[in-house]
Amino acid sequence: MQAYTVEQVAEMLNVGRDKIYFLLRTGQLRSIKIGRLRRITDRHLTEFIATLEDTH
Repeated sequence: MQAYTVEQVAEMLNVGRDKIYFLLRTGQLRSIKIGRLRRITDRHLTEFIATLEDTH
């Protein structure tokens, strides 16, 4: 399993960091915390993208 930083996910999805933090804050994108670090796993990304495909 891969775990990415907010910055890495923002770059992968071609959006800003603020958008990723918004998605995390609103529960649309899940993440894990390792100490004070927040990481988004490939499973979280897959689930998020699947919800986008379901709504469109």
